[in-house]
Amino acid sequence: MSFNQDLYKIFGIQLTKEQESQFQIYFHELVEYNKHTNLTRITEETEVYYKHFFDSISLIKAIDVLDQSTLCDMGAGAGFPSLPIKIIYPHLKVTIIDSSNKRINFLKLLINKLQIDHIDLVCDRIESYARKHQQLFDIVTARALGALPFIIELGIPMLKNSGHLIAYKSSQFKEEIDLSKNALYKLNSKIAHITEFSLPNQLGERALIDIIKIKHVVDYPRAYQQMLKKPL
Repeated sequence: MSFNQDLYKIFGIQLTKEQESQFQIYFHELVEYNKHTNLTRITEETEVYYKHFFDSISLIKAIDVLDQSTLCDMGAGAGFPSLPIKIIYPHLKVTIIDSSNKRINFLKLLINKLQIDHIDLVCDRIESYARKHQQLFDIVTARALGALPFIIELGIPMLKNSGHLIAYKSSQFKEEIDLSKNALYKLNSKIAHITEFSLPNQLGERALIDIIKIKHVVDYPRAYQQMLKKPL
């Protein structure tokens, strides 16, 4: 496996010894915890490093993370994409929202083992947190969370004006773009650009959809049942 070389070749990232160690700890803790609590179906080392770590870090293909200071990760599960990004960019202040106590408990353990700070772990439903925490973040991320109109309604209200909502998608994203026109209009936001790329080792095709908030709109997100019954 040439994870470090691929990070340097594709992203220009040279890992420090400390960062290498942090990713090793992350992998070990993920696999061990996954033996008794289902966090991921991906546990083989190369796949974890590329399908989770590398894929998460790919955010930097879409925006300049060094220019941002706050990131909110919606439904992070086992910490993807926010924690691999945090390892690379320790200046970020990260908020992770997940509704599962078991996943939050894993993240508490992991953060302690990684010895990283400025991370706020929130066990709550995303729409509930988002209604109470608006216009706070430079970046909001969503990976394997749901359809794009749903992600837009949840994430855009938490962004500052000109902030970035980054949706991680597979190569089958074009239909979701078509279905998102009304959500973009209602939430006063626009797609800035779409970054398509391939994971190394033929491990899959990916797309990063960068959505910029233009102006804040009140009364969103709606209650979950409303979003479910009548998507934007």
